[in-house]
Formats: sequence, C-alpha cells, structure tokens
Amino acid sequence: MKGGSGGAEEREMDFSKIVQPLLKWYKKNARVLPWRNNPTPYRVWISEIMLQQTRVEAVKPYFERFMREIPDVRALAAVPVGKLLKLWEGLGYYSRARSLKKAAQAVVEEYGGHLPRSAAGLRKLPGIGDYTAGAIASIAYGLPEPAVDGNVLRVASRLAASRRDISSPAVRRDLREILRKIYPAGQAGAFTQSLMELGATVCLPGGAPLCSACPLAGLCRAHRDGVETALPVKAPKPPRRITELTVFLLLHGGRAALRRRPETGLLAGLWEFPNVPGTLSPAEADAVLSGWGIRPAAAEKLPAARHIFTHLEWHMTGYLIRAENESAGFIWTDLPGLFRDYAVPSAFGAYLNFLKRWA
Repeated sequence: MKGGSGGAEEREMDFSKIVQPLLKWYKKNARVLPWRNNPTPYRVWISEIMLQQTRVEAVKPYFERFMREIPDVRALAAVPVGKLLKLWEGLGYYSRARSLKKAAQAVVEEYGGHLPRSAAGLRKLPGIGDYTAGAIASIAYGLPEPAVDGNVLRVASRLAASRRDISSPAVRRDLREILRKIYPAGQAGAFTQSLMELGATVCLPGGAPLCSACPLAGLCRAHRDGVETALPVKAPKPPRRITELTVFLLLHGGRAALRRRPETGLLAGLWEFPNVPGTLSPAEADAVLSGWGIRPAAAEKLPAARHIFTHLEWHMTGYLIRAENESAGFIWTDLPGLFRDYAVPSAFGAYLNFLKRWA
C-alpha cells in the first residue's frame, strides 16, 4: 500500500486495489469446507491448527470427527490426553494437540470458556501465534486482523514483484501492517479467506501459478514482468539431519509390544514400537533382544522405511520377531486394541500397515 511499511516494492504497490476484485472472486469460487460452515471461534481455531503443515483434503475427516467427539472448548479442556492424541493420530506434529488442550484449559479457567475476542488476547494462549490469532479474530470475530501464512506471502510477493525473503519475520510483520489498513468494513472474514483461497487454489507454489484464472492478474507486477514463477524468494532450508533406527515388531500370542516415548522432545509421550539407534545386523539385533529379555522363536527382516520430519529424516530398518515370551519392559496389547486405543505416530506407518494384516 502506498505510504505503508515494508520494502520498496511493497510501498510502491497499492494493495487497496485488490480488495474488491478479490472479494468478488471469492464469493463465486470459494471451496465448500466443513469449517467454513458456522465459523465459530472454536471451529476456526481447531481447523487452523489442523491445517498447519497438513493438506486440506486430509484435514476434512479429522475435523469432522474431532467436532463430533470434542464439540467445544470445555470438552477439549476435559478430554483425556490419550483420547485426544488418538483423534490426532495421522495429522503429525502432536505438540499441536497438546497445546490445544493447554489452551482450552486456560480459556475455561481464565475466560469462562470463551476464546478471547482480540488478537492480542488470543496470542497469549499456548500454541496460538500471529497467524492463528489473525485467522480467529478476522474470520470468527470480524476484526481487521490479517492472517499471514505461506499462501498469503506468496500472493503478496508476486503482486508487488518483491524480492524480499518471505522467511524473514520482518516481511511477515510488514505485510500484516499493510493488509490491516485495507481491510473492508464488515467483510474481514471474507477478505482473510479470499487471500488464503487465492494462494491455495490459483497463485500456486512451485512455479505453477494459474494466472489465467487469477482475478488479480491485471494488478500483478510479477505477471506483468513475466517473473511470477521466480517468486517468492525464500532462503533455502538447511539439509535435514538423518537418523538411522532399527525398529522391532515384537509379537507373542497375538499381542504386540509398545512403549511410550519420553514426555519431552520429538513425538513426546506417544506410543512407539521398540527401537534402537543405528542400522543393526541380525546378530546385533539378537543382542538387543537378549538385553530386553526377549527369546525369539522366529525373525524376519522387514523392508526399509523412511519418515521425513521438518528438520530430520528417520531411515529405519525393521525386524518382525515372533517371541517365545513377553518382556516386562513393554506394554503388550492385542492388535485390535493397538489400533483402537494407542496413538502410534505416522513415523511408524510402514510397520503399522504391516501389522494390519493380522488385526
């Protein structure tokens, strides 16, 4: 916006011109999504936390199930952690679920069960940052509070043909200030969602924007200059660290062994199959089993598996062990109970799928 904050490109771009064409486009093209029906503060909050790092289509069934099982803030504050994590199973980033419960407890204790009505108040709750606070405040409360995520940064970067690094916190802060000044009265929620929607469905990442379908193509400087596929600029991420693990599927009498991960750190407090660092040979695996007090009756090497976290990759070797006994060091559960009652993270998905043959 002219005269606003930000880099030179953003200052020269009159962002106020995007408001009406974007709202008109959104009214006609908005996707039908379950959280857009009855956008209460609670529903907006849960959907936005679920949508972090997760595709929309994957979130839909999780959101609908979550609303059936945990329909409001008080129910979330009271839900047992085990049930919450089981409902979250497959979404990943389980710390988000734990933060939801902590925030719900704070809302019940400090705000009478109602989410704060300001972005500043929302940001005080565990797990709610600038983006989520802006989404709740604008969509649920109709306040002129921007929700700046990767989609919105990409749209703004291309509109202004900005070469600023969108991973910079300063760029996010400057864009929020620019957008806050152009919010249309009475249409804050629609404007927030129109920016998100344009980035999610038209101004796509990976050098593939659908400019012919964009309502802002005539205003877009990157499109005018033919550089839309070169934007936005984002500093490369450092290479992910690789960790090698050997995972054991221990079976005895139709029961499988699980253990709980530590309460802090990666996948904190979730259930996992017994594992040790490194890529173990059969002989080395036998030594580990002996240390656990497990007597193997038969062993089978499983296909290798890999799981990618944000900054880390697990490269896993697996063994299926039919044991003669159960070790007291683990929880042993029948397979239907494992899938019904225990939240095992998708990092172990390859081994979970292997066990589903017998469930």
